[in-house]
Amino acid sequence: MNRNVAAAFLILASAVTVGAQGAPTVKEEKPGLLAKAKVAAAAAIATAQAKVPNGKLDSIEIEEEDGKLIYTMTFKTTGKSGVDEVNVDAMTGKQVGKVEHESPAAEKKAEAKEGSVKKVPAKKP
Repeated sequence: MNRNVAAAFLILASAVTVGAQGAPTVKEEKPGLLAKAKVAAAAAIATAQAKVPNGKLDSIEIEEEDGKLIYTMTFKTTGKSGVDEVNVDAMTGKQVGKVEHESPAAEKKAEAKEGSVKKVPAKKP
């Protein structure tokens, strides 16, 4: 198992809410999006973690953005305010766009918006 995948599994175990079957909980923007994904959440996390190697996974959501089905993950890094956001295409497993840093104020605004998003346990890879 490569180092990034191993790190992603450790992060999943410690940082992401775990559903009844031990799988990470992925927030869905709309019901049914997770079922459409060809890439498992764990694989997407490994891709994103490689872009923020010192970050700790804070949240993961699957959503449609600009016609693409993507996983959006936020990472918190010790000693750094706010979060880093990484998007991974849920169909190809490739990073979409650049890593974006959100200030604490922007993070609170995003969390308020996500309050109405449904959480669904992800399938194991």
